[in-house]
Amino acid sequence: MTLNSKAFDQWREENAERLLPGDSGATTHSGLPVQPVYTPLDLGQPSEEELSRYDTRLGLPGQPPFTRGIRPGMYREGNWVMGMYSGQGSPTETNQRIRSLLAAGQTGFSLALDLPTQLGLDSDHPLAHGEVGRVGVPIDSLADMVELLNGVSLDKVSQIRTTANSIGPLAVALFVAGAEVHGYSPTEFKVMLQNDVLKEYVARHTHIFPYRAGRDFSVDVIEYCATSLPHWEPIEFCGYHIRDSGSTAVQEVAIAISNGIEYIQCALDRGLSIESFAHSVYMFLSSGLDIFEEVAKFRAARRIWSDIMVTRFGATDDASRALNIFCYTLGGYQTANEPLNNLIRISYQALAAVLGGVQTLASSSYDEALGIPSQEAAHLGLRTQQILALETGVTRSADPLGGSYLVEALTDQLEGEIRAYMARIEGAGGAIGALESGFLEAEIDEQAFRLQNRIDRGDQPVVSVNQHVTTAPPTSLTREPARRDLAAIEEAQVASLARLRTDRSAGDVTDALEQVRGAARSKTNTIPPILAAIRADATVGEICQALADVWGRFDAHHP
Repeated sequence: MTLNSKAFDQWREENAERLLPGDSGATTHSGLPVQPVYTPLDLGQPSEEELSRYDTRLGLPGQPPFTRGIRPGMYREGNWVMGMYSGQGSPTETNQRIRSLLAAGQTGFSLALDLPTQLGLDSDHPLAHGEVGRVGVPIDSLADMVELLNGVSLDKVSQIRTTANSIGPLAVALFVAGAEVHGYSPTEFKVMLQNDVLKEYVARHTHIFPYRAGRDFSVDVIEYCATSLPHWEPIEFCGYHIRDSGSTAVQEVAIAISNGIEYIQCALDRGLSIESFAHSVYMFLSSGLDIFEEVAKFRAARRIWSDIMVTRFGATDDASRALNIFCYTLGGYQTANEPLNNLIRISYQALAAVLGGVQTLASSSYDEALGIPSQEAAHLGLRTQQILALETGVTRSADPLGGSYLVEALTDQLEGEIRAYMARIEGAGGAIGALESGFLEAEIDEQAFRLQNRIDRGDQPVVSVNQHVTTAPPTSLTREPARRDLAAIEEAQVASLARLRTDRSAGDVTDALEQVRGAARSKTNTIPPILAAIRADATVGEICQALADVWGRFDAHHP
């Protein structure tokens, strides 16, 4: 659109109801009025050059290219979804943590799985020993999911998230079957599935299957949700883990978008239309401490995504062009030295995310560098977001930093750098080719090495680590992380699995697992037979082994 008074008035008229003041009101604490959005028109007589940027570069909130946000009123229409990362010890303990955070006003929750579950291993597998419940909750079977969801009003939760990446289809089946036991239909709630296995091969390394089989397994979720659960959010194209591995903001977004292109093309190759699922996908990005770069990063990502959806995939619906962003405050910035300092770091990171216009925000807990967050730390992480939303005034106007010379210049610079890096990935064979050649892993390793060198030299200041280091911090600045008896948790999970295998129908499980193998062999969607297997009390480890019988397991020497 060409910005002028008439066009702006028309936009305001079309979106009048969405631009009404939110809970924070439309005035400052001193009573000064705050408009829903600001443009050069608010400065009197803008130049033609200033107005021309609105044709293709900025637009208005809720309009392509969505630089200024994906909703006309942004947070006036409602605050972002607040959801802390939850998952600890046993299904019972995790249930208690989730219910506590929901009671404190959390609007969504994220289910952190322990490493054996993420790797498709049951708690009684030899490789799971010592890791059960350590960094998340073990989910071995339907019984564990039923216990985890006990007493949770699923129809009143805005968004449920899970870290399942290599086991995305199993997460779908577990949520559907577990909710059914509690009397909920999957149409009554919504799950956002991380489900991005491609970044696992270079960032987190919880992959199970070879590259292409892993990718296709993730695309099964996109296909299933598009046809059966269109209100679910089937995948997050994850840059966060790339960034937390030591990458730059440019690499973070470029790799996330390149992986997204790979998944989308595979989904289209299955016969899906772009409009059937693009509106429900998310990008998962970090929020670091370089506030203005982070704000510009979110704005550039939306602009690039909007363009790609049209020029590469032919999207015609604005909802398919509008990029939903889930953000987590970057954990790598949290320090074990003087951990209470992390409260300040997390607050600034959350501020950057909100100024950048994200849709969902999870804030770190101050003691994450020490271990699984304590109840107190998780509670304070939630309060950080609530104070930001309700007390600071950042929700009154969309894109409050839009028009800043610094932010606009950084947005343009980042867009250019991200596009250039995406071109390098494309030149390396796209997302899969860049994995197979080792290009991405080498790039991230090199950047992580440079970052650590800068910190070690003091070129990148980190208070209490390389700047203002105290040898004996006050007792109040040292915290013990949450402690639990992991041996007892593992023993209980193993015993529960033994009872399950004794009580279930072995014949039903055998038949169900053969159906899973059949889907893997025929390259049909695996979720329907996996759901049947979960209902028959097959375990996560047994289902993944059935798939591996057909696809094999990832071998770094022969990927």
